[in-house]
Amino acid sequence: MKKVLSMLLLISSATVFSQKMITVDDFTTKNTFTARTVTGINWMNDGKYYSALDDNKVIRYDITTGQAVETIVDGAALNPRIEIHSYSLSADEKKLLLRTDYKGIYRRSYSAEYYVYDIPSRSVSKLSSGGKQSYAAFSPDASRVAFVRSNNLFMVNLADKSETQVTADGKFNAIINGTTDWVYEEEFGFVDAFFWSPDGKKIAYYRFDESAVKEYNMQVWNGQLYPKDYKYKYPKPGEANSVIEIWVYDVATGKKVKADIGTETDIYIPRVKWTTDPNMLSICKLNRLQNHFDLIHTNATTGESKTVFTEKDEAYVDIEGMDDLTYLDDGKQFIYSSESDGYKHLYLYTIDGKLVRQITTGNFEVLKYVGLDEKNKTLYFTSTEVSPLEKHFYSIGLDGKKKTRLSQAAGTHTVNMSNDFQFYIDYYSSASQAPVVNLYRTKGNSMIKVLEKNEGLVRASEEYGLATKEFFTFSGNDGTQLNGYMLKPRNFDAAKKYPVMIYQYSGPGSQNAANDWGGKHFYFHQLLTQKGYIVAVIDTRGTGSRGEKFKKLTYKQLGKYELEDLISAGKYFASLNYVDGSRLGIWGWSYGGYMSSLVMTRGGGVFKAGIAVSPVTNWRFYDNIYTERYMQTPQLNASGYDDNSPLTYADKLQGKFLLIHGTGDDNVHFQNSVVFQEALINAGKQFESFYYPDKNHRIPGAKTQLHLYTLMMEFVLRNL
Repeated sequence: MKKVLSMLLLISSATVFSQKMITVDDFTTKNTFTARTVTGINWMNDGKYYSALDDNKVIRYDITTGQAVETIVDGAALNPRIEIHSYSLSADEKKLLLRTDYKGIYRRSYSAEYYVYDIPSRSVSKLSSGGKQSYAAFSPDASRVAFVRSNNLFMVNLADKSETQVTADGKFNAIINGTTDWVYEEEFGFVDAFFWSPDGKKIAYYRFDESAVKEYNMQVWNGQLYPKDYKYKYPKPGEANSVIEIWVYDVATGKKVKADIGTETDIYIPRVKWTTDPNMLSICKLNRLQNHFDLIHTNATTGESKTVFTEKDEAYVDIEGMDDLTYLDDGKQFIYSSESDGYKHLYLYTIDGKLVRQITTGNFEVLKYVGLDEKNKTLYFTSTEVSPLEKHFYSIGLDGKKKTRLSQAAGTHTVNMSNDFQFYIDYYSSASQAPVVNLYRTKGNSMIKVLEKNEGLVRASEEYGLATKEFFTFSGNDGTQLNGYMLKPRNFDAAKKYPVMIYQYSGPGSQNAANDWGGKHFYFHQLLTQKGYIVAVIDTRGTGSRGEKFKKLTYKQLGKYELEDLISAGKYFASLNYVDGSRLGIWGWSYGGYMSSLVMTRGGGVFKAGIAVSPVTNWRFYDNIYTERYMQTPQLNASGYDDNSPLTYADKLQGKFLLIHGTGDDNVHFQNSVVFQEALINAGKQFESFYYPDKNHRIPGAKTQLHLYTLMMEFVLRNL
């Protein structure tokens, strides 16, 4: 019996010691844990095929088999040779717009060169020779392409390659046509701010006058003898915004009409889209505090407008409802999502804004409206009905009946449906399942083919003995049950005492504790578990997937309730038998960096060590669309800004603290960390800091990331 026991111990030890050790190189400079997926999907009109970009080729696939049947275009075989960054098909599927020579500007903006590829003739031609273009888009009949260059809108007639300059007043840091200013790009999430009408006869576009917006000056070193000043318009809370106008250009006559959006200029236009009527434009309008939403319908010929629907909220109206806004083909109704009953749900309205019915109901969130099959009067969406930790795919009748759950496996499902709703691709993962991509037939909900198994990632996860998420709940100081998961060392022994590193983001509507694979900084966290740490990831009050009341509790007091919950989390872990309560750490990035800074200054010494990467340190320094949505203006809510700022509590810093920032951060300015450092220095507090020259908010670059995560790892090992 002793021999058997000894052999079992030896086998167990061999299993433990055969586990590969993760290095920072594995998830920064190497591709050890790269997850493969299926991207660039374009569903074809005939319902039999889809196309995708793979290995510089646009390939047509048979939907029913998932097999490649034709290479539509091979970038390497073209003259000139093109490295295809992305592509788009014309509506008639006879032409392709190929994007190459891509250069990013901010988070979403870019410049590029575009080529037009004619499929029947197999010919390729450059879209324009006048300089790089941005956001090129076919007209519905594929006879023209519109694009933006140097803050102006242009149009190319593909028949003769004649180029028309639609606007001429565009100027850097002054006037923008057809794209957005910085704050719209960052907070409203789009840059292509022009829209072809359904019949292709008109183009609606944004015009921004940002002349009155104050500039932020960012020095750029880049190894030069004299650093350069980069100045761009960045509106901070309480400061002037761009003045927005919506114009409509008539392609045939060249005439322009301005939409009537009212006389108040201190407003936002988060979304513009055409209705199914080619002469009716839909404009979404928010007031400055973002708690009053108007849906406006505009006559595209005259500019005359009418407000057809209004929604108000004591806190703010979420723009997700505007993303879900869908006009039915009959031109008589539209779908809109709202949190008006306490959870985000889908509603049906008449074209003039009268409620027909609430389509989805219940104590759960509709996460994404996927689409509407009007022929069968069936609507598709994903929701949290099973659990706030999971995302599942559903169908429901437009009448609100016959709701059916289509996804079965526990975890997170993200769906891409074909245009005719006969097929869908399910991007699925769970805490124990690496991402897989499956192709389904909607009728009968039958799987056709596994498009991606991620076998390489599965092998790597086994070889390196990755820890599996263990979900838990803990109580906040008000009794609210909060969600989290932990990763434990592989040879975890409940009789031992372990240090704990908590990661959080905590921002409004966000979510990190979910039944899915990975997550932010997942492999860094796995490395820490191999070093003997328990890593916990938690969501505080104010985060998403749990209803409007839970999310909007933090309104006007960002940081207050999140801080209480993070301190409760620290105390919860300190109470566990297998945790060393004197060795608790916390870290975060961006909003998470703000919270880890607040915890280390105002947290009463619960945490021994903390790391803040690219943190906001006072909401007065951040952009106004995001900040005022949750905080109102400093003029209306000064105490909300200052009472929960780490700057206010610099003299109360306790424990070891590491502050990290990129000097080229156009989003959360380096200013935040500079001012915080000054406050800590003046308070006589010792801490560590590191800056990354010219790096933006993500602190990108393989070598930079290698340095960053090594820096953080060594800080944790040294101080926790």
